[in-house]
Amino acid sequence: MGETQNIREPKNALVLTGSPRPNGATIALVDCFVAQWRAQMKPEDPVQIISAYEAALKPCIHCGYCKHTQGCTYDDFIPLDRAFQNADLLVVASPVFCLGFPAPLKAIFDRTQQYYEAKFSLGIQKPVEKPKYALFLVTFGSPDSRGAAMMEEQLRLVFHLLNARLEHTVMARNTDTLPLDRIGLGHTFQGILQDFKTKMNSTNPSR
Repeated sequence: MGETQNIREPKNALVLTGSPRPNGATIALVDCFVAQWRAQMKPEDPVQIISAYEAALKPCIHCGYCKHTQGCTYDDFIPLDRAFQNADLLVVASPVFCLGFPAPLKAIFDRTQQYYEAKFSLGIQKPVEKPKYALFLVTFGSPDSRGAAMMEEQLRLVFHLLNARLEHTVMARNTDTLPLDRIGLGHTFQGILQDFKTKMNSTNPSR
């Protein structure tokens, strides 16, 4: 009998963006990441970009539905759930608004309460089954990184619910006055993606 060949499954990247400005610093930072993803990964490895502003999810109303039934009383989260379930690499890209996330992105994070309730009220051990390598890309107009640090702490809680581990935070400071260092960022993302591929291969060689 011939040897069984390992079939490589595609690696899926999901990018959540929290900027209302299509030509702003946050989207430019995302573009740097996507360029390296397409250069470093294989053609069959897709990257999906979801804008929190375009998704426009309703905010969580703490109705208790997800405490008794898996899912949410609002069906607008279903496309996000599919994307979360499918992703191997999860990227959150956001500007700093008042030391926190813009409201549409925060609404997405608040709606992950359904995963918390699925685990702790309904006994579903892994509401999001596939483990994820996660990145946080953050932009802010000043040199003060306190807001980014606060946002990172919030993300760690959200990523835990999404079966994701925050591996790297990439900050772009002083974006009100300075352009992005695209060359430096390209090298940064190249190294991050090499680390991602190494860790994916070590946990599941067939992937």
